[in-house]
Amino acid sequence: MSMPRKAKTKRLYLIPVLTKALDILELLQSQSEPLVLEAIHKQTKVSKTTVYRILKTLVHRGYVGQTPDRGYHYIARPKKVRFGFGGQSAEMPFSQAVTASLKQAAAGLGVDLIVMDNCYDAETAVRNAESFVREGVDVVIEFQVEQHAAPIIADRIAAANIPLIAIDIPHPHSTYFGVDNYRVGYEAGSLLAEYALNRWGGKMDWMLGLDLEEAGQLVQSRITGAFEAVKTTLQNIPPESFVRVDGRGLSTASYKVVYDFLNRHPNATRILIAAANDTSALGAIAALRELGRERHAVVVGQDFVDEMALEMRRAGTPAIGSVSHEASLYGPRLIELGLSLLRGDKVAPYNFIEHKVITTPQLKRRTKATPTLIKTKAAATGKRAVKA
Repeated sequence: MSMPRKAKTKRLYLIPVLTKALDILELLQSQSEPLVLEAIHKQTKVSKTTVYRILKTLVHRGYVGQTPDRGYHYIARPKKVRFGFGGQSAEMPFSQAVTASLKQAAAGLGVDLIVMDNCYDAETAVRNAESFVREGVDVVIEFQVEQHAAPIIADRIAAANIPLIAIDIPHPHSTYFGVDNYRVGYEAGSLLAEYALNRWGGKMDWMLGLDLEEAGQLVQSRITGAFEAVKTTLQNIPPESFVRVDGRGLSTASYKVVYDFLNRHPNATRILIAAANDTSALGAIAALRELGRERHAVVVGQDFVDEMALEMRRAGTPAIGSVSHEASLYGPRLIELGLSLLRGDKVAPYNFIEHKVITTPQLKRRTKATPTLIKTKAAATGKRAVKA
C-alpha cells in the first residue's frame, strides 16, 4: 500500500496546465513545418480551448510564432551571450572595482560574465585565456600587465575566432580599451610643473619617473607624458635632470629605488616624482618619510585608489594629486563595446575611458570623512598596484 501513496504524492506536485503547455511546446519543437490548432489538439489530446490559450501565451512570450495561414511553429531562443573577463588581480582595489562594475553592467544587459583572476602572472593569464576558449565564450576582455604575454594570449583567442578587448595594454588582434596613457601622464606632469612654478619659482633639481617597464611602451608613455609636460612648462632645465627608474608598479621596488636615489643626492631639495601608478607613488612617499625628506619632493600618482586618497588627506604629505581612471565607468563601456563587436558594428581600434585629475587641495576641501579602504595584501607584501 505504500507504493500507491508514493505515486499519488508525486502527482500532487505536478501542475496540469504547465504539463500541457510543455507537451505543446515539445510537439512544435519536433516538427519541421508549422501545425494548425486542430492538429495540435489531436496530437496532444488537450482541449481546443486550452490549446488556444496556451498557444497565445507562448506567442506573446516569444517561444512560438504564428504564420499568416494560422500555423504555429517553435522559435529557437538565442543563447545567452557570454563574456570572459581575465581580471588583473582579485586582491587589488582597482581590479576589484572594474570587476564589480562589469558584473553590474553584464547583469543589467543579460550578459553572462565568467570572471577569472590573472593574479598579475603571465602564465596564469595564458591559462585563463585558454579556459575562455574551451568554454566557448563570445567575447574575451583581457586585463593583464605582462606585455610579453600579450601576443601569446591574443594568438590563442584569435585562433578560436573570439573578439578580444584588451584593457590598458595593446594585444595583437584586439580592440584597445583604457586610459590615454600619454595624456594622463601629461596631466600628472602639468600638476607637478604647476607646483614647481608656484612654490619653487620654476626651478627643480630633479624629476624622477617611476616606470613600469614590463607593461611596455604604451604604459611607459605615462612617464613620457609627465616629463614632456614639465619640459614644456619649466624653462632651461637640463635634460640630465630627468631620470627614469623602474618601480615595477610595486611599493617595495619603488621604495628601494627612491631611497637609493635620495641617498645619492642628499642636497637635492626640489624633486618632482611622477609614478606610473599609486602603489609606486606610495612606495616613493614611504622612502621620503623614512629619510625625513618629505619637504624635498612632491609626488603625483595614477588610479586614485583609496590608499592614495587617505595619504593625500595626511598633513604634510608629499602627495599633491592622483589621476582617477574612473573605474565605475569601465563596466558599461566594456559590455557595450563587446556587444558592438558581436553585432559587427564598426569599432574604433582605440577606445579611451574618461579620467579626472584629483588634487590634494580639492580633496581636503571635501568632506572630512575618512574614505573607506579596501584592504588588500598589497600593503603588506608590496604586490603590484591597482593597475598598470
